[in-house]
Amino acid sequence: MTMPTTTVTGTVRRLEGGWFERLAWVVLVWLSLGFLAWVPFLYVGIRRGLSSDWAAFCSFALYEVSIVTCTVASDNDDSDAYFGAMFLITLLMATGMLLFAMFDKKAPTAAPAYGAGHPSPNPYQQGYPYGR
Repeated sequence: MTMPTTTVTGTVRRLEGGWFERLAWVVLVWLSLGFLAWVPFLYVGIRRGLSSDWAAFCSFALYEVSIVTCTVASDNDDSDAYFGAMFLITLLMATGMLLFAMFDKKAPTAAPAYGAGHPSPNPYQQGYPYGR
């Protein structure tokens, strides 16, 4: 659940994303095998600027640093199952957040009132089809 942010000037900062954009970010995360999982969260943090967005970015960046460090430093084959489980859990968490939590839903637009979309050539005959 993300909520729009109001800035000092009173404008609402929203980040609307369609399903194509969401799926493109998920494909980036999966095709990079999780090494670029922090990139979409950096994008959202810069665009929207919520503290929760920056927390998500920091957590995925910390994951990246820690998993690479632990993988390089580990010479024990018993920890491979834990790294695999952590890897899959992180990819699934990033996928869920990108698909359902990070982007705001598109705001519904109100339909214009009848006749508001086009000006009438004669302002005295608005709403009178028979020329009264």
